[in-house]
Amino acid sequence: MKKEKKMLLVINPKSGKGQIKNRLLEILDIFTKAGYEIHIHITQQAMEAKDVVGRWGGDMDLIVCSGGDGTLNETISGMMELEHCPELGYIPAGSTNDFARSLRIPRQMTAAALAATAGEPYAIDIGKFCQERYFIYVAGFGAFTEVSYLTSQDKKNLLGHQAYVLEGVKSLSSIKSYPMKVTGGETVCEGDFIFGMVTNTISVGGFKGLVSQNVSLCDGLFEVLLIETPKTPLELSSIVSSLLLKDDKCELVHKFKADSLMVEAEEPVDWVLDGEFGGSHRQVLLENLCQQVKIRRVLSRALKTGPLQKMT
Repeated sequence: MKKEKKMLLVINPKSGKGQIKNRLLEILDIFTKAGYEIHIHITQQAMEAKDVVGRWGGDMDLIVCSGGDGTLNETISGMMELEHCPELGYIPAGSTNDFARSLRIPRQMTAAALAATAGEPYAIDIGKFCQERYFIYVAGFGAFTEVSYLTSQDKKNLLGHQAYVLEGVKSLSSIKSYPMKVTGGETVCEGDFIFGMVTNTISVGGFKGLVSQNVSLCDGLFEVLLIETPKTPLELSSIVSSLLLKDDKCELVHKFKADSLMVEAEEPVDWVLDGEFGGSHRQVLLENLCQQVKIRRVLSRALKTGPLQKMT
């Protein structure tokens, strides 16, 4: 008798208006037909996914998580602590799902479930933050970064991207600048910054190409964006134009790639990791761990012309 494969399925029931409950039986049917013995855990609080994966993930053949970017972060953070790291499937259910967009994982839940069982593994880089935490696609500080973790889950579910815009407008009057030195490889930037973002993604907050048009999720390099404090309305206009037009002409906007980054500030700075609060730090080391986790996605022509394509 053929041995059943083991799957740990971690579900955040609050993500995306809890829509997974309407598809759960279909998803479980897909996993069962693929030959998996399914162990399900429904999270009840923050960081629970990390703990569950750390406790049970090492005995599994596949880990699948359903939720938003925060749930994905917790799941992969738990996987990074395992001696044996299984492959990962992801069923997006959040309000933005930036990383799922970058990976071309289907938005439709049953299609994503099929990709988790029949998709091809794709090794992705993982970011390490201050030698103790991990981030999957973005670590940031400054203007608007606090919006993601100050916006309630209910408001995210109700308004989606509009929630971030609404909260962002509220914070315009309180933008603060941070004197700091940022070192990444041969690049050194010193000055007063209102915003910084270290990414490994094509899409951030639903917007593509903010840092670079040439992004790889598995090259061992971060894309870095730093914005210095504008002193005049004209400088502010230049910054906005630079970001909207995606050019490199503004001297206050710094864009570069690096495999690690050291950020040294004169005072503690609040950081956000994948939309969740990452703590206040004066000194931060960010390291790119190249191709650390294999996540299943739709890649080959065979899959794209099969049942996965029909359900996307």
